[in-house]
Amino acid sequence: MSRHSVSPLTVDSLVVHADISATIVGNKNTEFSGITQDSRNVEPGDILCCVRGESFDGHQFVNEAISRGAVAVLVDHVNETIESSIVQIVVADVRPVLGRVASAAFRHPASSLKMIGITGTNGKTTTAAILGSVLSAYGGSVQVIGTLTGARTTPESIDLHAQLRSCVDTGIDHVVMEVSSHALEHHRVDGIVFDVAVFTNLGHDHLDFHGTMENYFAAKRKLFTSERTRMAVVNADDIYGRQLQVEAVVPTVSYSLSNVSNIAVSASQVSFFWKQNEVRLSIGGSYAVVNSLAAITAAGELGVPDERIISGCAAAQTVPGRFEAVPNDAGIDVVVDFAHTPEGLEGLLTSAREIAGTGLIVVFGCGGDRDNAKRPLMGGIASRIADIVIVTSDNPRSEDPERIIAEVVSGVVPNHALVSSIVNREKAIESAILGAKRGDMVVIAGKGHETTQEINGVMTASSDVAIAARVLRVREEKTK
Repeated sequence: MSRHSVSPLTVDSLVVHADISATIVGNKNTEFSGITQDSRNVEPGDILCCVRGESFDGHQFVNEAISRGAVAVLVDHVNETIESSIVQIVVADVRPVLGRVASAAFRHPASSLKMIGITGTNGKTTTAAILGSVLSAYGGSVQVIGTLTGARTTPESIDLHAQLRSCVDTGIDHVVMEVSSHALEHHRVDGIVFDVAVFTNLGHDHLDFHGTMENYFAAKRKLFTSERTRMAVVNADDIYGRQLQVEAVVPTVSYSLSNVSNIAVSASQVSFFWKQNEVRLSIGGSYAVVNSLAAITAAGELGVPDERIISGCAAAQTVPGRFEAVPNDAGIDVVVDFAHTPEGLEGLLTSAREIAGTGLIVVFGCGGDRDNAKRPLMGGIASRIADIVIVTSDNPRSEDPERIIAEVVSGVVPNHALVSSIVNREKAIESAILGAKRGDMVVIAGKGHETTQEINGVMTASSDVAIAARVLRVREEKTK
């Protein structure tokens, strides 16, 4: 929630161009030159947008913002104690209008860009990366926004539209962005009409926020309206994707594994035939096939010729923390993946099982202060598919990691895998790699690209890839 400068604009012009219903209390011709929703970042001449959140209310910090030089505030009620020189833009609720306000403040940058939004429980990051590579091969100047580029999968409204303004100003012409269900519920992408919206799948996640799968799907569905996208690309192999097809209110095309043949998968690459052409990607795991299909289909709808789609796929790089193979000379496959949902873990391990030469070992945990209903489900999935399961800490946050582990283990299917627990994640990874036999595959799931671990509010350095690489060096030294 940063503070961003804007070209000077009057309050009246902001309200008109945002197309919101608002009452202006004060001089409507007052100009502002910056915008933020964090009072601590206010500079002279700014407007403060007061959002009511779960743990704070921006309205409480109006006086601090004014003391820092704010000339206007976006609020949901009139504050009689504010001096008359401060303009109050009064709306029924700030959050639902903030996206449109931010878009207007930055002169509607999305309208000058080709915008592609990707939503779904799993696969957003890889799909976005592949599509970015394909569009670049077509000659586009592409910006990818998502899990790997910021603190949030989808930035807050003001930060997002500031990024889009920067894209326009620097000559970017395509933006491929991940759109989370939280972002849709909180109206972060309001003010954007996507050229293409992509739906990858829907699985068990974020029910601590949405409550039910129906509510979760309802949030995702919001991206596929005529107000938010011009056309849709959906996964016909997913039950919710098929439902979107049936309910379609915008032109909709689908993709499916039935569109390809001769699929070959390894830990570091995939290939398949599509439209009688061989497509190759240096991305491992079977999920890379379906994610590339999502990207290929979207690219086709954007007018990219088949030959550029194929060359763009060939140029796509391994996505950090997405079936990321850790190179080694120890004779084992080691893969790090962000899978942190039941469906994600099942897909990951199913693909790993197909590739694994001999045994399959998985190290994973579940995050604290998040949807705990998925914990036993993931324990059951891991024990059904893998040969050895080591349950460990993920990001326990404020929860007791041993209690989280116990909830995961409670779902283990008896008499399948050899299951153990090691609370310390680094030691768990070490145990898995040093204990693996030649030909085995070790899958380290849950944290993927992350480089920190959160325990009781403290962030410490922790990279699964770096830990695995270090342990592999130790293993290789021991076998010399």
